[in-house]
Amino acid sequence: MRIAALFPGQGSQAVGMAQAFYESSEAARAVLDRAEDALPGLLSVMFEGPQEVLTRTANQQPALVAAGAAAFAAWQEADGPMPVVAAGHSLGEFTAHVAAGSLEVAEAVRLVRARGTYMQEAVPEGEGAMAAILKLDAAQVEAICAEVPGLVELANLNAPGQIVVSGEAAAVAAAARAAKAQGGRAVPLRVSAPFHSSLMQPAARRLAEDLAAVRVRPPAFAVIANVTAEVVASEAEIPELLVRQVTAPVRWEACVQAMHARGVDRFVEFGSGSVLCGLVRRTVPNADARAASDPGGLQNALAEGGTQREEGTP
Repeated sequence: MRIAALFPGQGSQAVGMAQAFYESSEAARAVLDRAEDALPGLLSVMFEGPQEVLTRTANQQPALVAAGAAAFAAWQEADGPMPVVAAGHSLGEFTAHVAAGSLEVAEAVRLVRARGTYMQEAVPEGEGAMAAILKLDAAQVEAICAEVPGLVELANLNAPGQIVVSGEAAAVAAAARAAKAQGGRAVPLRVSAPFHSSLMQPAARRLAEDLAAVRVRPPAFAVIANVTAEVVASEAEIPELLVRQVTAPVRWEACVQAMHARGVDRFVEFGSGSVLCGLVRRTVPNADARAASDPGGLQNALAEGGTQREEGTP
C-alpha cells in the first residue's frame, strides 16, 4: 500500500488531542514527552485546555505539531507502511518534516511557537483578516483581489471552489462582497492575524533567523512544500521553503494532486481532526482518505479494507 501522510494546520486543534495516543502508545508518549520538555505546560493545555487557551496561536501551533508527530510515531510502532510522500498544511509542513526526520520534535515545537508569536506580532490585532471564498475558482478570486482597494491576497488554495484570502481587514471585506456579487460565498475566518500574506513579512524575517540556527537533516521520504507543490530537493532548501510559506499561499490543492500523481493508494491524516481528508476528497474524487486522530482511527487507516469516514470541510 502506497501511503501519503498528511499533517493539519491551525483550526484542527481540540482539547484532549493526542491524549489517547499518550495513554496507549509508548512511541507516541516519548514524542509528546520530548515536546513537553521543550515547552513545559504544553501537554496540560493539549489534554485539559481550556479551549480558548489552546486556540491561542502560540499554543495551537506547537500542539498540532506534537499531536501529529505523536500519531505518526504510533503508526510506526504499529508497523504502518512508510509513506512514499508527505505534506502538511501551513504549519503542518513542520510536522511533516518531523515525521520525515528532517527536524526533531523539540526543535519543531519551539520553532512554531516562535512562528506563531511572530505572526501575531506582525500586524496589530483587528487590522488584518481572512475569509474563505467558496464556489469561485482561483483565477476569479485572484482577479477580485486585484480589483478591490487595499491589500488582499490569495492565502490558501485548499480545494476546487475553496480559496482563502488574507490581508487588510477592509480589503478582505471588500473582496468578500465582490465574491458574493459574482455568485460566490464568503465566510469570515476567526483568526488573529492575516496569515500567508505579504503583511507577514516581519514574521518571516524573524523566523529565518531561528531556522538558520537549527540543524536540518535529509528527509527519510519525499516531502512536498506548500509554496511550490513540489518535492523538496534537499535538506538545504527546507529552511528557505518554511520561511517563504509564512507570506506565500498554501497551494494545498496542487500538493494533493502531486501526491496523487505519485501513485498514492491511501491518504492518512495524522494528528487532530480530519479537515484534510475532506479537502483530499474534494480534489481527488473517490480518494481513500482516513484520519488517524486517535488509536481507533489509526487502526482503521492501517486496515487493508476498512472504511472511510465521511468528513466535512470548513
